[in-house]
Amino acid sequence: MVYSLTYRRPSHVTSSGDSINGDQKPESYTSGSSGNSAGIPEALSFDNIINNGTCPPCTVRDFMNYLKYIEHAAENLQFFLWYHDYTARFNNLKESERALSPEWTQAQADAEALSAVQQQRSKAANVEAHSILQGTTFASNNASKINEKGDPFHTPPASSFDEQRAVASEYGSSTGDDTLVSSATARGIASQAFGDAGMKWQPFTTQPYRDEISRIITVYIADNSPRELNLSSREKQALLHALQNTTHPSAFRDVVSTVEYSLRRQAHPNFIRWAICNGNRPRVVFARGLGVFTIAAGLLADLLITLSSAHRAWRVLPFLGWFIGIATLIAAWKGMCVVLHGLHHRHLRPWELFADSTDEATLVGSEKAASNDSLASSGANSFEDEPWVPRYKKRNVIRKIFDRQVWIQEPALRQIQDTIFLQSLLGAAVLSAIFVGIFCAVPKGNLF
Repeated sequence: MVYSLTYRRPSHVTSSGDSINGDQKPESYTSGSSGNSAGIPEALSFDNIINNGTCPPCTVRDFMNYLKYIEHAAENLQFFLWYHDYTARFNNLKESERALSPEWTQAQADAEALSAVQQQRSKAANVEAHSILQGTTFASNNASKINEKGDPFHTPPASSFDEQRAVASEYGSSTGDDTLVSSATARGIASQAFGDAGMKWQPFTTQPYRDEISRIITVYIADNSPRELNLSSREKQALLHALQNTTHPSAFRDVVSTVEYSLRRQAHPNFIRWAICNGNRPRVVFARGLGVFTIAAGLLADLLITLSSAHRAWRVLPFLGWFIGIATLIAAWKGMCVVLHGLHHRHLRPWELFADSTDEATLVGSEKAASNDSLASSGANSFEDEPWVPRYKKRNVIRKIFDRQVWIQEPALRQIQDTIFLQSLLGAAVLSAIFVGIFCAVPKGNLF
């Protein structure tokens, strides 16, 4: 079974690199909407992947690996999975415990957002006034007084926040990247983050999961945090204001909406487009070269037959070379190797090649495993120090072309690949017939 012959795989969505706040999102978008791009069947929808309703290589674990190793932006999915796990755990608390953290309403969120905008404008005005007065007698006579009152232009020496981050870094390096910073360190860094936003924060509270919220601020929200989310200063300040009052999941409402929008509209289509490719880059380049070589062979054969005194019917024979070469080239242009597709196989990814036998279950992927990663680790998403990186670099090109293969388990992905393969066959048949027909129409050369 295949999809429509007019099927087109998802287009690559580029990132602007800027934070997408609520004002920039289309009015039709709401959190939780499918938002499927063209070329993505319902079976491979974002919600289906997140809810663990897909098979390899389209599981949430594969999605996480793609964002980490290919897009280099896994923090959005890590935070998104943590938030859903946190919401479930919070809702399972006793009513008396949930009452300690009241819901953060939309009206409160809007008020905080407006307040953040006003503070930004005030700071911008102060900066402009400072630049105007810079170098004047007024500025020199009052510099000390202004700094004593909290001059926003005065840069304090690296102290509490930097020292606490250094402690966290040293702690993480001694116990491994997958170790959370201590609660005391997390509270210290979170307190500094609140201080940077002009707020006071009580480090100890009876609200549930306050220590966990401190760690989340340390890892995802604070400036220069290891997995800092791409948030605008307004969104960040509004979130910190909300977390100052409650640990209710609703405090993250706007931030989660921003993160989810990026995942649905950019990361998810790019992931599906990438998953369609069944071969690694050396194999695809090899397939393209093979297609060009076969086309060249068919062209040369038709030229020789046309220049000879052979009957016109012989000029149809190179059709096979044209057909195979063009079909291979079209499939390779879309990232597929026709040989691997004939077996419904795919190459193992570099990070999968050198997985230990104890890690085989990890390759299957699950929402729980990916969610645990987002909860249990606090280090940056860098992978340059992982053991597979130097080992894969040492691998020669021939071995990469013929790397290990595994069965593609996801039926919807196989259907997409079947459709692309059929499209390549039909395209090759039409183009080959045109080229062979042109040679058949040319008078014979009678040169030999």
